[in-house]
Amino acid sequence: MDDFIATPMSLSELANAYDVSNKIMKKWLDPHQKEIGKRVGLLYTPKQVMKIYECLGYPPYLDVK
Repeated sequence: MDDFIATPMSLSELANAYDVSNKIMKKWLDPHQKEIGKRVGLLYTPKQVMKIYECLGYPPYLDVK
């Protein structure tokens, strides 16, 4: 997915994208924290969001093949 550009996202935005609660999203991200890194303020950077997509798969709304 070379032409896809991620935007900064909060935990809530990520949870909404995957259609889960914030609590579930935290549980899903915990095993990948070393790869993802710490948030900058309240947001994950675009690079971190792409890493989250690599770890968890793309959210259903993106319709990425």
